[in-house]
Amino acid sequence: MSRSGNMTAQKSVNIVWFKRDLRIHDHAPLTLAAAAGKVLPIYIVEPDYWRLPDSSRRHWMFIHDCLVELREDLQKLGLTFHVRVGEAADLLDEFQKGIGKFKLWSHEETGNAWTYERDKRIARWCRDNGIEWDQSPTNGVVRRLESRDGWATLRNHRMAAPRIAVPAAVAANEEFSTGDIPSKGDPLFGEPVSHVQTGGRKEGLKTIASFLNVRAQKYIATLSKPGLSARYSSRLGPHLAFGTLSSREVEQATRTRLFELANSPEPEAKHMRKNLSHFLSRLAWRCHFMQKLEQQPEIETHCMHQAFEGMREPHFREDFFFAWKMGLTGYPLVDACMRSLYANGWINFRMRAMLVSFASYHLWLDWRVTAPHLAQLFTDYEPGIHLSQFQMQSGVTGINAVRIYNPVKQSLDQDPEGKFIRRYVPELADVSMQWIHEPWRLPYPPASYPKPIVDHGEVTKHARNEIARRRHQSGFITDADAVFQKLGSRTRASERVPKPLKDKDQFNFEL
Repeated sequence: MSRSGNMTAQKSVNIVWFKRDLRIHDHAPLTLAAAAGKVLPIYIVEPDYWRLPDSSRRHWMFIHDCLVELREDLQKLGLTFHVRVGEAADLLDEFQKGIGKFKLWSHEETGNAWTYERDKRIARWCRDNGIEWDQSPTNGVVRRLESRDGWATLRNHRMAAPRIAVPAAVAANEEFSTGDIPSKGDPLFGEPVSHVQTGGRKEGLKTIASFLNVRAQKYIATLSKPGLSARYSSRLGPHLAFGTLSSREVEQATRTRLFELANSPEPEAKHMRKNLSHFLSRLAWRCHFMQKLEQQPEIETHCMHQAFEGMREPHFREDFFFAWKMGLTGYPLVDACMRSLYANGWINFRMRAMLVSFASYHLWLDWRVTAPHLAQLFTDYEPGIHLSQFQMQSGVTGINAVRIYNPVKQSLDQDPEGKFIRRYVPELADVSMQWIHEPWRLPYPPASYPKPIVDHGEVTKHARNEIARRRHQSGFITDADAVFQKLGSRTRASERVPKPLKDKDQFNFEL
């Protein structure tokens, strides 16, 4: 690591470690560090993280946009953004050798098991080296929560609190070269991908403005429609996941817009308010599911209810997994959704739920195998939401109803004319609307498209029977009660997470 000058260890140096908070606005660690002394902002590209099965180039391409813009924003504050590639503890060790003792600032992170273990390693490193690490709360996640009772109140207070101002004056530490941001094409980040939603705060602000003022008018009506939802959903998921916008910013902007609409004489204002109220409830549910992972990190690797361990693992079929991944199951809407994900990195909540339901119930694939694959495809991958929802949709929580999607019914309901199917399954482009949902019923089905990989009636009967058998085991209810006490949403009016409108089968709460 190069040095551009000398500095005595007595001067106060504050390293701000950016993680999933790629902004300067409403950023407590940056503002607090600026008040404490000289600031050295860093971002660490950790190779081992990018080799994980739930990481992908799609995520990096979005992050890359964010880092480029963040570097510009920090420069306007007089700060040089330092980007490093390597293991976090090793790099912090190098910084310490160069500048002496410093204080480390960051937001708390509720990530996957790898980042959790990494943060524990960094905490040990800080203790061993006499380094103070100040971690600020983020989102609505409450660390070291003693009881789930009261969580909603704490979360709502946090969302209502004033946003953190950008520091007006920042003293910079210029001891090190900046380091280059790895390119979007760097082989470290895995296989190439196609279209990726643009990252960066400017894009996030444009996205929320267009949603709150225009696109939300059709939010509820198109929420489940795979051909329309991409246009009218908020598309704020990745901006929240990687922190170009804070949850508090988004919630307060939505509430401000609701207040404006309440006083509007326009006839469409009431309808817009209904849509935005629905969106606001999803923001609360988003925090609720992230809190689950914070309180029980083991949900990445273990079923919430132990009765479901070993249920699917021995029956895994690689051919089924391959067909599901590649969009070759013979069920047109399932295949269209998977292929659309490869192309765009996004699909609406109901189609996500259907993909997981099909993998878990029709193909009897273990959620621990299928979850990382979809994580790679979702630009808005948020571990806490993803893992909690995967367990719900796979029927292994013990506290949620078992919901098995009928892919033909979903196709008829959500894509009745087959437009979305024809777009992403060109093998069926010439099939009429009468047969597009069940092409295997044609006298002469298209030879280029596979027949259904399983029979819906047979496999779902097996799934229901097996899950029912386990739910009737001795001790099941006692264990389910324990799961609820630790992770379930509360029902008292003062503690209730807002209920989404008519949506009991949420997945990933795509916003």
